[in-house]
Amino acid sequence: MASVLIVDDAAFMRMMIKDILTKNGYDVVGEAENGQIAVQKYSELKPDLVLMDITMPEMDGLQALKAIKGADGGAKIIMCSAMGQQAMVIEAVQAGARDFIVKPFQAERVIEAVSKVIG
Repeated sequence: MASVLIVDDAAFMRMMIKDILTKNGYDVVGEAENGQIAVQKYSELKPDLVLMDITMPEMDGLQALKAIKGADGGAKIIMCSAMGQQAMVIEAVQAGARDFIVKPFQAERVIEAVSKVIG
């Protein structure tokens, strides 16, 4: 069972994603509400995948993505963005994000992206 770390500053978003993932057989091993905590939790938990929001306080998703990829080049990260964040999504993909999903989430799209990245 693949392990996933969910990173989003909105608790209800984390809950929604967690619900989608657990119903589809994924193991949510941790949650973080900003990029700084995400980087710490990634090194502690070593999840198979990170679902990371782009816009967050303290440290945003792009900075966290770069920090995690810097520490572990093989890290698998999917970015979550709101509509209209194309420039940030492109930057995230260039920095090593494997895919991105756009809010509001559709469960099928989340699972499609996750299963594609984890394989």
